[in-house]
Amino acid sequence: MSDLTRILNAIENGDTEATEKLLPLVYEELRVLAAQKMAQEKPGQTLQATALVHEAYLRLAGADSQDWTSRGHFFGAAAEAMRRILIENARRKQSQKRGHGHKRVEFDEGCLAIEGPSTNMIALNEALTELEKADQSKAELVKLCYFAGLTLEQAAAAMDISHSTAKRNWKYARAWLFKKLHPTR
Repeated sequence: MSDLTRILNAIENGDTEATEKLLPLVYEELRVLAAQKMAQEKPGQTLQATALVHEAYLRLAGADSQDWTSRGHFFGAAAEAMRRILIENARRKQSQKRGHGHKRVEFDEGCLAIEGPSTNMIALNEALTELEKADQSKAELVKLCYFAGLTLEQAAAAMDISHSTAKRNWKYARAWLFKKLHPTR
């Protein structure tokens, strides 16, 4: 049993000191995952990877039911927390009182040529929620790969499925989400 699994079990059993040991153990890995997610965001993003990690950890540590059974389960919960934070941030930026519809103009003209990912985070969230209703395991795979930044092999191990099953489910989920996000194509 790994140190992380022991700490997660201790937290589940009510050990308050175990929560303090968890962050140093997972911080760097969460920071790498958050940095990967932030790299996919549009330029000018005000949310930093460190802030994303801290907010996700606060949500995980503050959750009433912390019944993480494994390392994969913990990082799945972390991926979901990061996803929700990014969605909330996207919605907040899109709201009318925060300048919805206005374009941010950078003073450095060199930055104007750089274009970020075209995926609309809110539309992706809605499509992923719909996929979750249709097939929860495929949606979980998308969350682990897209939001947590895990490789297909890591996600397969976290979900306790074979690599070939993960590969097949990943292809299906990507095609399904593409169809939902681009219905005219």
